[in-house]
Amino acid sequence: MTVLDDRIEMAEHNGELTLDTMFEWLEQMPVPEGFKVEIVEGAIFMSPQRDTHWEIILDIIEQLRTAYPRKRLKSDVRIDYPGHLNGFSTDVTLVSRDAVQDSKGQWSCEDVEFVAEVISKGTAANDYGPKKTAYATAEVPVYLIADPYQGKCHLYRNPKQGEYVIETTVPFGYELDLTDTVVGLTLKTDEFPRD
Repeated sequence: MTVLDDRIEMAEHNGELTLDTMFEWLEQMPVPEGFKVEIVEGAIFMSPQRDTHWEIILDIIEQLRTAYPRKRLKSDVRIDYPGHLNGFSTDVTLVSRDAVQDSKGQWSCEDVEFVAEVISKGTAANDYGPKKTAYATAEVPVYLIADPYQGKCHLYRNPKQGEYVIETTVPFGYELDLTDTVVGLTLKTDEFPRD
């Protein structure tokens, strides 16, 4: 019997399911190449990384790199958020200057200053629903959804009591002024492709 088998058996006997256990299971699964995997409210989601998806992610990262060192930017790195079994692999994450990984090598959601998600058809409801709630509950100051199907960016700011107070919608092709936020710059969306 392996350590993984022991942990799975213990989780089943105790009726306790943890994110660590679920991610251990995922490490044992044959996840197809080019798929992103994350856990939202205890459910495992796999979504394909398409060219459109990646181009928008890379564009956002490249623009953030003009103001931030690479070590503060994360993509598809597990970060656990408030709520029931929320282990997200965010498309783009900016962590604070003094953020450090814990003893397990994980980043804390309390250190996240900015999150950007690029919509995939199969997981769009997560980005607009439970993930948005989790980011607001964790008090992530700025949450950006880039939606290539709508050709729009939805910017959420000022989290209060599990909700974002301010929402701004900007069509692709226009600038997103984040100079009055912790991000402190303007994001151009003119090269964001549409689906």
